[in-house]
Amino acid sequence: MVSFDLTGKKAIVTGSTRGLGRGMAEGLMEAGAEVVIMGTSTKALEVATEYTEKGFLCHGVAADLGNRESLIGGFNEAMEKLGGTLDVFVNAAGIQRRHFSEEFPMEDWDAVIDVNLNAVFMLCQLAGKEMIKNGYGKIINVASMLSFFGGFTVPAYAASKGAVAQLTKALSNEWTSKGINVNAIAPGYMATEMNTALINDEGRSKEILGRIPAKRWGNREDMKGITIFLASQASDYLSGAVIPVDGGYLGK
Repeated sequence: MVSFDLTGKKAIVTGSTRGLGRGMAEGLMEAGAEVVIMGTSTKALEVATEYTEKGFLCHGVAADLGNRESLIGGFNEAMEKLGGTLDVFVNAAGIQRRHFSEEFPMEDWDAVIDVNLNAVFMLCQLAGKEMIKNGYGKIINVASMLSFFGGFTVPAYAASKGAVAQLTKALSNEWTSKGINVNAIAPGYMATEMNTALINDEGRSKEILGRIPAKRWGNREDMKGITIFLASQASDYLSGAVIPVDGGYLGK
């Protein structure tokens, strides 16, 4: 019998102090997993405390994913908190910078690529090494609608998310035979802090909503079901996929 139950599974979710990452981490906990909340500040510890007070198995780790030394230290700390076992790894951390392409500062380009792509690969590599030892694991990356099209004034973000989609396929090719499923979720237009500028732009917001068959922006609750599915036994024969969660946006 196919199971979506994650009781006893151990997971790390980056970028999970707020937004979509928090929804994904919460979904895993609700399905029974023990989760490490990994964020860039001590807020990760505060969020973890909120969940432990609600009865969930949760830990917090603060790490700067734009700094390789901090990233490795944060991963190692998370592994310690999980007792050295890792079943599920979710790369939900991401940053955004908006400028016209002809004016895009290279320091902003580097910052976006470091967090949205370089850190994603490094963390997949670290998680993959642990999972290969056990012959089992689920890696879930967060792609984007901009994995499919180019966006506007966000060249670095578009480049990074296009790369995440391709990286997911490349890792799947190598690791699925080792028992590790590597997939990506591509969120549609979500009502998060990252999209505040779009939501507040009356013209663009109307244009976006006009194309979404669901007739609303998504939210972090919409990320729970797909995350639980990809983290569970139910997805054991699914790998290398980039799955849109977009209210039907891409189909219109």
